[in-house]
Order: sequence, then structure tokens, then C-alpha cells
Amino acid sequence: MLALRIARVFDGRAVVEGAGVVFVDGGRIVGVEAAGFGIPTGVEVIDRPSGTLLPGLVDGHVHLVGDGEPGALERVGELSQDDLFSTIERSLRIQLAAGVTTVRDLGDVAWSVVDWRARRPRAGLPTVVASGPPVTSRGGHCRHAGGQASGSDELRAAVRERAERGADVVKIMAGGGMPTPGSPVDQGQFTAEELALVVRQAHAVGLPVSAHAHALVSIRDAIAAGVDGIEHCTFLTADSVHVPEEAIAALAAQGIVVCPALGRAPDAVPPPQLIERVREAGLDYDALRRRVVRAHLAGVTIVSGTDGGISPDAPHGSLPRAVMDLVSGGMAAADALASATSVAARACGLGGRKGRVRTGYDADLVVVDGDPFTDMAALTRADVTVLGGQVLGSRS
Repeated sequence: MLALRIARVFDGRAVVEGAGVVFVDGGRIVGVEAAGFGIPTGVEVIDRPSGTLLPGLVDGHVHLVGDGEPGALERVGELSQDDLFSTIERSLRIQLAAGVTTVRDLGDVAWSVVDWRARRPRAGLPTVVASGPPVTSRGGHCRHAGGQASGSDELRAAVRERAERGADVVKIMAGGGMPTPGSPVDQGQFTAEELALVVRQAHAVGLPVSAHAHALVSIRDAIAAGVDGIEHCTFLTADSVHVPEEAIAALAAQGIVVCPALGRAPDAVPPPQLIERVREAGLDYDALRRRVVRAHLAGVTIVSGTDGGISPDAPHGSLPRAVMDLVSGGMAAADALASATSVAARACGLGGRKGRVRTGYDADLVVVDGDPFTDMAALTRADVTVLGGQVLGSRS
């Protein structure tokens, strides 16, 4: 048994009043007790009198095959399976060092993450929820990943393949993406009817659907199709950004989870061609953060994720910055922390055992040095990490 004695406990939704000791045994949380609670003799104790204990963080949008270098996803087709597996494991170790104990991989190449999960020992690494290659149109965004499909028959087959291979979620590129040449970011790649077909097929086999959509037209089509989540959701048009109130209301009413993929590295410089596309789209990062928070205040469910691994300005391990971005945009600290713990775990289908500090839940925990409610930068100071009840990182 392990006892963590800390200054405060954030349980995934709020600070637990008076709590100061958390007990772990057999990979599970077995008690959340008041400060000063008597710890039995023989129990290992970790004392952090100024620390804050949180559920292990959940990054809702990563690409584990990406190494964070320019052209990361385009280059992976040149790698051997062993090299891909090594990149995946290296990416996971970086995530773990940032206090991330669960990730949702929303686009690998040639099933590499799904295959890695099935073939390699995973002890000591974060839990991986995986989509396999994203479903995309012929010649569409991330076409190199192996998920191109067109027409009803191929879309049905794509969903069936993901179910058969053990994917946890269907990722579909509803619209174009900035890193892919010839993929207009303000235009759709599938019709609303095609998206609806994918949703029906996926739901029939128990899989949720998350749609990549920067474009307003793609967002509207994804909402009409009944997707479970939208990635980015930046509301781009041909020459501006336009956020219709009815779209925000529909996102909230339908419970569609939005992952804006924040957490941009402050000192990284994107490739020149990407900078130009961002400029052409009229994107402003500060305005984006404020729009995300306005959507949250209107009732839209926001999940923190990073797009980790795709480029130098979206490296692995940047989830604390994504949470800080939400606070900078005006979100309450507790809501921002929930977006990377309990809310994200629920979006990953793991809400019954991860993302909370409560009895019976998996003992995936992180202690940060300081109080994120007065200094959100404390989230970047992971001090103790517990994964499945095992202490993997501690500055003791």
C-alpha cells in the first residue's frame, strides 16, 4: 500500500475540501482521506506538503508516430515497424514525463499504433486509446496514412476494418488540413450524407466518431451527421472565421465534444508554408482561445488535447500548456483541469475508471509542485507520477 500526503486534492472536478491523504493499493485508489488521517505502520508514504494531487492527465488528441519534427507524419512511411514502435514508445515516455497517463491517438500510419498496442508490452507506459489511420478522401488530408476511402461501400468497409482491428474510435477527416498540400483547410472532404453513413455504421458496432473539421462547412456537416466529437472546430471560411450562434447551440445540445488542440509551443517556429496558410486563414491564436472559452460558457463540452507529435509547435508533452491556454482564454481553473482529466477520460470512453481521484478508480495520479489554482504554471512541474499504482517518477 502507498499513501500520498499532500496539501490539496483535485478530484477531476473540484478540490476536495479537507482532503490531504490518498491511499493506493493493488493499482487502485482505496481511500481519499482528510489531512491528518492516521497512516498505518508499514505503508510507504510520499510527503509533498506544498503539492497538489490530480488524476493523471489525459491528452485527448495525439499522434504517437510523429516525432514533433517538420513533416513528422509524412516521413513515417519511410520507417520500419521497429522504428515506428520505438517512436511510439519514445512519444509515450515524453507524455508520461509531463504527467500524462492516458492518450487518445487520433491518427497513426498503416495501423502502427494499434499494432504496437497488440504486440508490445505496455507496462510503465500511458494507456492508449487508438483510432488507427484516419478515414480521409482520395487525395485528402493525411492521405499518406493509409485510410483513403470514397463512396458508400468503401466507407462502410473502413468502419468495419476499424472494428475488426480493435480500434476504439473512428477518426474521419471531414475537411482539409493545413499540413497537407492540396488540401483546402476551409473546404469539406465528405458530404453530410457520407459523414452520417460513417456515424451510423460506427455506432452500430459500438464505436464513437470524431471528425477533424477546421472549415465551417465541415463543422455544420459533422453536426448534422451526429458525430460524437469534433477536432479543432475553428470555423474557417474562405476568407475569415465565422462562428454562427446556432452551430454553438447545436454542439451544446447534442453533447458533441470539441477538442481545440491547443498547447502550442511558445518558442517553436512552424514551417514557412504553414505560417502562410495560417495567415491566409486569418487565424489568431489568442482569439482562438477566447472563442473556445466562449463555446464552453455556452455549454459546449471542451476536452484538452494537443495534436502532439505533428510538428515543432505541437510537441508531445505539451498538455499542461493546453490547459494553461484555456485559463488564459478566460476558463475557470477547475474547468480547465477537468478538461484534461475527468472530461477527457469520459470522451475517451474511460470515464468509469480514469480521470478522477476517488475510491475504486485506477491509481493513475500526478502530484505537481505548487497550487495550480493560484499559479497554473504549477501544472508544468510534475513532481510525482503514479501509473497503475506504481510510482514511476518522483524527485523524492
